[in-house]
Amino acid sequence: MTDVEFRSLEDIAWRVADGEDGTFEGVACRFGVVDSYGTTFHQGAFKKGGLRGSYALLFMHSPYQPIGTFQAEERDGHLWISGRYDDTQAGRDARTMARSGSASELSVGFVRTDLPKWEKLAEMSDEDRAEVLANIKGARLVETSQITARMAAVPGSKLKTVRSALGDLYESAGEPTLAERLAEHDERRADAARALQERQRRAAALLLMTVGTS
Repeated sequence: MTDVEFRSLEDIAWRVADGEDGTFEGVACRFGVVDSYGTTFHQGAFKKGGLRGSYALLFMHSPYQPIGTFQAEERDGHLWISGRYDDTQAGRDARTMARSGSASELSVGFVRTDLPKWEKLAEMSDEDRAEVLANIKGARLVETSQITARMAAVPGSKLKTVRSALGDLYESAGEPTLAERLAEHDERRADAARALQERQRRAAALLLMTVGTS
């Protein structure tokens, strides 16, 4: 699976330093908390995906607008990040917005590493599939973004904005997403079930006609 996903929580806590060094630190993701998309990160998820080196701090998940760098580590109950804003206009502006509160939230961009192939997911029962998709137990961190205040409280709206901005940079051109593959599979399965019901109906009608004329 290569779909990049994005998650925010309303109670994310981070701090921007008062001085002029442009540093920041805090919690980018909490474990064991259901987010606005109905999913839960579990302790160890990012460790399993591999945490190493520096990551880009972006603005609104736009790869065209990096505003700093950070390092990340898992701590008890959360993903901790610490870093520094770039000494650029974009970096200085983002720092100002973080301190004023207009863009004071964080959102993580990640790729799940814990999912089976989509074909196996497609064959699961609805309940089993929902259980797997809702519990994130392995994830590769891609970036963390500073986002506009309260966008985390509006499920779906942030995702549409981000997907539009990323374009082909995060998704292979022409490749359907996991959700699209599963939806297409479920539609084919529903079509097959309807076709079977129609054949059974016609067979029953034909049998009645045969009995009636004998």
